Amino acid sequence: MNKSELVSAIAKRADVPSATVDQVLNGLQEELVEAITRGDKVALPGLLTVERSQRSARTGRNPQTGESIEIAAAHTAKVTAGSNLKKAAAAVPVK
Repeated sequence: MNKSELVSAIAKRADVPSATVDQVLNGLQEELVEAITRGDKVALPGLLTVERSQRSARTGRNPQTGESIEIAAAHTAKVTAGSNLKKAAAAVPVK
């Protein structure tokens, strides 16, 4: 599902204009980016949690040459599924 399909589905389910849903999703994106930049944790109970985490510096390997390289420490965004998402995923039978 891409963004336009998500906007249409939410608009239909909530009975609001697609333009409104698009504005809300854009606002959510901006707030998530700002919160991660500040180092804040954003939790939508039952759905997901988004937070900034730190990855330590480490030694890696160039897969083409086999040469060792130093990988700098970095911040990453960590997304953790909430209980409702976990239940939904677990309910789908494995093929």
